[in-house]
Amino acid sequence: MNVIFIEPAFPPNQREFVRGLNDVGATVVGIGERPLHELDPNLQGWLLHYEQIGNVTDVGQLANAVRMVQDRLWVDRLEASVEAHTLAAARAREMCGIPGTSVHTAYLCRDKPSMKEALRQAGVPTAQSTAASSSAEVRAFAAHVGYPLILKPRAAAGAAGTMRVDTEDELERSLSALGAAGTDSIAVEEFVEGHEGFYDTLCVDGTPVYDFVSHYFPNVLEAMRERWISPQFIATNRIDSVPDYEQVRALGRRVVESLGIGTSATHMEWFFGPKGLRFSEIGCRPPGVRAWDLYAVGNDIDIYREWANTIVHGAVDRPLSRRLAAGIVALRPDRDGQISHYDGLDDIQRRFGEFVIDTHLPGPGTPTQPVEAGYMANAWVRMAHPDYDALRHMLSAVGETMHVRAS
Repeated sequence: MNVIFIEPAFPPNQREFVRGLNDVGATVVGIGERPLHELDPNLQGWLLHYEQIGNVTDVGQLANAVRMVQDRLWVDRLEASVEAHTLAAARAREMCGIPGTSVHTAYLCRDKPSMKEALRQAGVPTAQSTAASSSAEVRAFAAHVGYPLILKPRAAAGAAGTMRVDTEDELERSLSALGAAGTDSIAVEEFVEGHEGFYDTLCVDGTPVYDFVSHYFPNVLEAMRERWISPQFIATNRIDSVPDYEQVRALGRRVVESLGIGTSATHMEWFFGPKGLRFSEIGCRPPGVRAWDLYAVGNDIDIYREWANTIVHGAVDRPLSRRLAAGIVALRPDRDGQISHYDGLDDIQRRFGEFVIDTHLPGPGTPTQPVEAGYMANAWVRMAHPDYDALRHMLSAVGETMHVRAS
């Protein structure tokens, strides 16, 4: 099978998708924005050919590059794993006659109001929402639904650009920042109270062949606002043994069917609270923050190879072991500036070293990144343990004990 893969070099784990495809026997062609010489030697070796273009989200440039490849060999699949690339990839598929995720499905997974309307029509509970192109439309929605509200760009990934507003004054301050005071359309949603997690799958022809459940502590919006919080998320290994997860899995299968997702990775955010289970964001791509690495460790699989197997062979090779829960805790510098040192590292290594998967601890002099840059922007520790509750305790202990000092 001949597969085009979009942007194989960035972010760094993109190379693993190419490795997986190469491992299962695919011939891989890359299309990306970086010069060929900037790709590492292994990545270059896994690619039959590489086309550099100026912007992989520019449908015209992407489709022209795909056609150049098609002039040389038959193309069976065109794959993209980054949220911002999925719609352009779907449009290029349609223009070039390549099977895969449709434009309609990719659009629904990118446009928040349309996504939620499609979910409601399929009987998947979700927050009340609307698309608003003016301040007046946002105010009218607020008057109907009440506060708190969530405002975000229509095509945002995860919590990017997301704002919570609790009062009319906060709403007015937020509108101009998101462009709603002009002509840019934004998504406006009812705030859903409750615990937040995500449900991820690998699907073949619309059927999940792998699935995973993870939990956020605390919820993402809170985690992205407060420097003192060391947020974590944990992929549970109890998905098959806890009956409550069956409701998440059942709704997840309905989401896949209602959005027309075929052979693809998926990422679905959910909340559970006083109003019951609500699904939020849906992506026809893998989760971010390298969550797949945690799934691989917890289940004794090479998840990138298994993803490639679904694309090339229509099936996975190995069952999930559910042997370990695996998670990450993010560590924020105590101030903006440059990292100077770490407190508590030796203590954590002594207490929990055998359960550490890996760490990212930038050296002294490294510039800090802002809190809102995400879980992996500064320092982090990833761990795994057979007992979910024990793992959560250890990750919390890391967050309480280790401190990133900056000056």
